[in-house]
Amino acid sequence: MLMKSEIILKGMHFFAYHGLLPQEAVVGNEYVVTLTLSVDISKAMQTDNVHDTVNYAEVYQVVKVEMQQRSNLLEYVAGRIAHRILHDFPTVISVDILLEKLNPPLGAAISSSAIHLVLP
Repeated sequence: MLMKSEIILKGMHFFAYHGLLPQEAVVGNEYVVTLTLSVDISKAMQTDNVHDTVNYAEVYQVVKVEMQQRSNLLEYVAGRIAHRILHDFPTVISVDILLEKLNPPLGAAISSSAIHLVLP
């Protein structure tokens, strides 16, 4: 019996224009998104049929579309991505998302700033 299963899309890279500073809307920045989706994959384990799981390519397209919509806050972007996945893929039980902004303009040596959230 399957106790737990997850689909993980790790390290999806995007260039986008999120942030509070006016320059971020012009210059943009690099972002990395990692998703962990709780999904019952027991049927797909038996059928070898993509219709019995979550299609990774379709999930990626959702993330890509949401990352292209400019926002001030990473919290808002991560929330939009998580809610959209839960809406568009009813077999997803929960979404764990890590959204990182690489080299954020904080006036300090920092590799990334990030938001991590889990829904529901």
